Parts: sequence; structure tokens; C-alpha cells
Amino acid sequence: MSTIIKAVSKNLDLSQNMPLKDLIYEAFRKTVILGEIPAGERINEKEFSENMNISRTPIRYALKKLTEEDLVKHVPGVGVVVKGISIKDAYEIYDIRKALDTLATTTAMKLMTAEDFKTMRLHLEHCEVLNQEDKVEELQQKFFEFNEFIYEKSQMLRLKSIVMKLSEYLMYFRDISISSKERRDFALAEHWLIYRGMKTQDALQIQLITYEHLDRSLNFIVKEMEKRKIDFETNE
Repeated sequence: MSTIIKAVSKNLDLSQNMPLKDLIYEAFRKTVILGEIPAGERINEKEFSENMNISRTPIRYALKKLTEEDLVKHVPGVGVVVKGISIKDAYEIYDIRKALDTLATTTAMKLMTAEDFKTMRLHLEHCEVLNQEDKVEELQQKFFEFNEFIYEKSQMLRLKSIVMKLSEYLMYFRDISISSKERRDFALAEHWLIYRGMKTQDALQIQLITYEHLDRSLNFIVKEMEKRKIDFETNE
């Protein structure tokens, strides 16, 4: 069994209650984004099917979705070749997120009620407890819910959809970054600063903290990508 087939198999989580084709897609997607299938590598559908002991249909489905996401491409006479995601892509994604997150947060703060701010404060207090108890997975979910709450209160549904789609590309690195206690402490402190900025209607503080918050996350991700040697360009 080849190295890349082993990598996809490792990322295949059959315990999830999802159709097999979606599990295969998620496994391929995670493997490609993490650079465990290098850019330029050909994906042999038949070889994967035989070695993973599954039909070619879910593999074909996964490769079609990856093609739509521009993570792989069809090369005439060669087949499906990995493009992946580059460090340049990561910078672009975070530049877009800085602008959109700032817009969502400053919009939400003008629409939120006193009860909304109370809910946000209680949420962060719960995060503090989870962080002290090193309940990483629960804390990670609460961080996600914090952002979701802001997007919801901004009442900008299209913005939320765009941000969620962008974030999907780097979510595996985000999972890695949040495993660091130091990073969790910083993230939580930054969430508190965002909350206070929203409560005092301080748009400048929100912009500064949002940029700093996302820059810290980006720097961690870029270091991880460099460590994994994900420094290719996604050429056509």
C-alpha cells in the first residue's frame, strides 16, 4: 500500500454517521489540505479502490467534489492530479476573513440587546472553565459557537456563508493550533477583548483585536504548513 493511500486511510473516520461517499470525500479533502498528498501527485482511482477495498463510485464522487473546490485537477493523458492549498492561499483566506469578520462584528454590536451581551459573557465564562479543565474538544466547539453567535447577530447570512466556506479550507490546521495551550489562552483572551469592544461600541478596538486574533492563527498555520513543506503554488 502506497504512502498516500495510507494517509487517506488514516484520515477516514468510519465512526461518523455519514454516507460512505461523504466520509471518503472528507478523508481525501483533509489529506490533500494537510499536504499529505503532495502537489503534482496523481490519484489513481483504481488503485485506491483496490487497496481500500471500496467501490470506485464514492472515490469518483470525492474526486469530483475536490475538482469543484480546485484542490485537484484533471490533466489530459495523466488523470487526476493534486493541486492542494498553498501558503499563499492561506494568506489570501485570512486577508478576506479579517475584512469580513470585522464587518460582521461591528454590525452585530449595533444590533445586539443587553440580553445578547449577557449570553455572550456567560458563554466566555464557560470557556474559561473548559480551558482550565483542559477540555480541548468542548472548548473548540465553544470557540466555533462564539463566532457563529456573532455572525447570527449580524443578520448578514450571505457573509456567514462566505466565511464558513473559507474557514473550511484551513479547519484541519485550526484543529491543530487549538491543541496548543498557549494558543487557547491567547484565543480566549482575544475573545474577551472582542466582547468588551462590542459592548462599548469601539469599532477601532474590534478591528485591531480581530486582525491580531486572526494573525496569530495564521502565523501558527503557516508554521505548520512550512513544517509539512506545503509551500507549493497552485498552478493551473
